[in-house]
Amino acid sequence: MVKICSCKSLRKLNLPTDQSAYDETARTTLQSDSVAVTTSADGHVATVTMPGGALDARTATEINAACLRIQEERDIRIVLLKSLGPDFCTGFAEDFDPQLVSPDPATAVSTLKIPVVSLLSGVCSSGGLEIALASDIRIGTPDSRFSLKEPTQGLLPMWGGTQRLPRAVSHGRAASMLLLGTEIDATTAQLWGLLNSIDQGDGVELAKTVELLMACGPLALQMAKEAVHRGSELPLRDGLRLEGDLNHQLAATDDRAEGLAAFFSKRPPDFSGR
Repeated sequence: MVKICSCKSLRKLNLPTDQSAYDETARTTLQSDSVAVTTSADGHVATVTMPGGALDARTATEINAACLRIQEERDIRIVLLKSLGPDFCTGFAEDFDPQLVSPDPATAVSTLKIPVVSLLSGVCSSGGLEIALASDIRIGTPDSRFSLKEPTQGLLPMWGGTQRLPRAVSHGRAASMLLLGTEIDATTAQLWGLLNSIDQGDGVELAKTVELLMACGPLALQMAKEAVHRGSELPLRDGLRLEGDLNHQLAATDDRAEGLAAFFSKRPPDFSGR
């Protein structure tokens, strides 16, 4: 099972890497030795913490369970994905066949309607990179390294890596990583567009990203995410029609009315997600 708890310290976006830092203020409803889901005191931010290192079947299954649980929680507006260990993911465990997990964790992450921010420390390889590619905003650390080396081992990525990587970094750069087994560092990953930013280890970049997302209307964020992901697979004319349809849906919401009222009153908006 997946550990779900509430943590007051997240209200100020103080995100320690040690899960035990949450224990004094956390309320645990489900418990696991693998994946933990911690929600902020206001319930708007959910942090999914993987063990890190080699990815095994239990962790992959519990990532799926965590995503399903998050989808059921209406108050959650942002998901943070990170690892407890120094490496986000070094690859698959030796006894793990990734074909046996359905849906795969990358698909589970990609189906979340709300923004997903991943903090990618240390080695991010194989299935770990495929999970990261399914998130919306990727933040690295100075020691981050990224690779998809399955073809050099006579294998093929099977969690969307061959499709999402070219969309993130261009076809030529993806070919370099896939066909030649090229590993890139954090600086190169940011230059190529794989990373949005690099956190220096003090949590400032991550906190700033969450703060910016929390200032936006949650429904507008969901619809913007839908427009970007669905629109990228459509001809321009159909993509523009999708954008128009989503605008019509948003126009009937309380958040849209609150955004306009706040703008004309010159005050910060108070979005309800309705």
